[in-house]
Amino acid sequence: MIDVLQLLISGISLGCVYGLIALGFVLIYKATEMVNFAQGDIMMLGAFVAFTYINTLGMPFLWGVLATIATMAVFGMLIERLALRRMIGEPPFAVLMITIGLGFIFRAAAGAIWGNDPKSISSPLTGGVLRIGELTVGYENLAVIGGTAVLCAGLYLFFRFTRLGIAMQATSQNQLAAFYIGIPVKRIFSIVWALSCAIAAAAGILVAPVSLIDPTIGFIGIKAFAAAIVGGFGSLPGAILGGLIVGIAEQFAGLYGPTGSADISAYAIILLMLFVRPEGLFATIQQKKV
Repeated sequence: MIDVLQLLISGISLGCVYGLIALGFVLIYKATEMVNFAQGDIMMLGAFVAFTYINTLGMPFLWGVLATIATMAVFGMLIERLALRRMIGEPPFAVLMITIGLGFIFRAAAGAIWGNDPKSISSPLTGGVLRIGELTVGYENLAVIGGTAVLCAGLYLFFRFTRLGIAMQATSQNQLAAFYIGIPVKRIFSIVWALSCAIAAAAGILVAPVSLIDPTIGFIGIKAFAAAIVGGFGSLPGAILGGLIVGIAEQFAGLYGPTGSADISAYAIILLMLFVRPEGLFATIQQKKV
């Protein structure tokens, strides 16, 4: 039972990271109908930016986190303005190739700037352990779970009670109708990209104390994409639930399954979901009003 609980907590922690990255996929897709396959690499850049602020420049951890989130938000707006805005109205395949190309560029740039050797971020929680009987939980894992809960609560309040959040929901449902009632759709697109990159940066900061960071860590975005599909690609709660399912399944497959099953568990889940429920667990039919 202790082993099961230990795996469950590790799976929830890992699933929270997948869920946060999946949130970025869903946010951009809902608002712009684009799929950003560079989301995992943006998470990787966020982790390296945090490493620069905290380890290299010596900023206090909290200030380094805030500076990283702000920096990546601005970076997201620049990506949208310089690369993606010109693709509005183009075929989805063209946009897909742009984001894949951006991912290659981000990985190459990270390797050139920070090198390819794994690095870790100095965190006040590093090495801390909570013991409950025979159960041992690292403070880093608790921070990932708690940080994800705080971010999800903040996003819920933002979309539920702020004018900007409501405008973003309106834009995601019907861009043309939102434009006709005076919502600045292009500005909303920039803000969505900023928010998505900020969330990806938060995921990178949370995962860095748990595992070392290097330019290839962004490939976990593929598993986050699987999480978004499992939860329903248009659902924010579904992204988190899908991340938890993928993370927990990966941990249990690694212990109880054959060798290598942990690495393919996410892809097995996505194939099963596409056969059983292609629209995802939280699929909803939205009625657009004009």
